Amino acid sequence: MSNKNKAFNFEDHFSKHSGQYAQYRPQYPDEIYAYLASIAPGHTLAWDCGTGNGQAAVGLAKYFDKVYATDASAEQIALAYTHNKVDYRVEPAEHVSLSASSTDLVTVAVAVHWFNFEEFYREVKRVLNPEGILAVWTYYLTEISPEIDQLVFRYYAEIVKDFWPERIRYLEERYQTIPFPFEEIAPPSFVMEINWNLIQFAGFLNSWSATQRYKAESGHHPLEIIWPQLTAAWGDENEPRLIRWPLHFRIGRYVPETYVLPDNQE
Repeated sequence: MSNKNKAFNFEDHFSKHSGQYAQYRPQYPDEIYAYLASIAPGHTLAWDCGTGNGQAAVGLAKYFDKVYATDASAEQIALAYTHNKVDYRVEPAEHVSLSASSTDLVTVAVAVHWFNFEEFYREVKRVLNPEGILAVWTYYLTEISPEIDQLVFRYYAEIVKDFWPERIRYLEERYQTIPFPFEEIAPPSFVMEINWNLIQFAGFLNSWSATQRYKAESGHHPLEIIWPQLTAAWGDENEPRLIRWPLHFRIGRYVPETYVLPDNQE
């Protein structure tokens, strides 16, 4: 069963290992934030929802005067990156302390699938300025080499399969099946990349909520099952390899029913 936060009653799969989660999260490319800033109607305020360790919030701070970053997990917020333009708050996605029509951009990096969609989208429409942008994105499995990719897929889809929460299906479907009541914008392609050695990559796999649940319920580590094959496929465990995650987006512009777009934006 997932750990339910008593204050906000949200689906919490990361607070118990938030330190490890923060340590082994790859960084999203800066090009994402530059692109989102280019299509936002202004650069006064961005809200990064489900901010986790704050990496997207800090990335946005380069392009916005202020970033309001929220997460329902106090443990995640406690370990977030500090930045003088980022205001961190422990608040649920569905109810935040932002004024109506105050926000130019709302972002959610690999978290929207945990939210109550109807209530979250209602809150997004409340806080966004007319023509404001909502951008949500996710990644799925890594791209390293055919042999390693096959082992990681086996680990994900067979070994820890029964320990994933039900909503993980939205990641598998690359967010194409989530409801999204906004005028959609097709973004360019973005890929997240990092050079990690095998121990660092193992730390990433270990940070998965399904890995943690498997360990807690079985008493042993699921990575042990594929470790001999993984080390053989990797080679020197200290040798960094390029690890890629294609990113999958849903981006939309908020146009209130009573609002008329300027002529040059029709």
